[in-house]
Amino acid sequence: MLSDKLETALNGQIRVEAESSQTYLSMASWAEVKGLEGIAQFMYKHSDEEREHMLKLIKYVNERGGHAKISDLKAPKTDFGSFQKMFEELYQHEIFVSKSINDLVHVSLEEKDYATHNFLQWYVAEQIEEEALARTILDKINLIGNDKGGLYLFDRDVKLIAVESAAAEPSE
Repeated sequence: MLSDKLETALNGQIRVEAESSQTYLSMASWAEVKGLEGIAQFMYKHSDEEREHMLKLIKYVNERGGHAKISDLKAPKTDFGSFQKMFEELYQHEIFVSKSINDLVHVSLEEKDYATHNFLQWYVAEQIEEEALARTILDKINLIGNDKGGLYLFDRDVKLIAVESAAAEPSE
């Protein structure tokens, strides 16, 4: 059984994951309108992953005797200026999500809920990967600079990242 404090904290993370999904969906739409098909595909996939993270939390809360609550969401931005700025925002957002997960892990330890602590370790590992991927992408973007040919190749390559990560995931 979840404590009230932990249930509230988990519900807060459900909202964070839902807003992350919406943010990446908005980024995908922006990229698609700009003709950046590969980046759009990458962001659509990222949005879907964040929604899966949210669903996993919802099911966990409900299975542990809590009540996962679906709240209203803050509307995401719809304009990102440039693909470079958009990926910088993605990286900063992943850092924010990592902090949120770490705060949640802290609450699980305070509440001595070791089952939840164990459950959250998947999210901790996932955030390490998400931050590393965002940092790698930013490094590639910085190499490109303002080279249009580089942008074309980057857009193609980031599309491959989306396809590769989809192929690497175990089917449920």
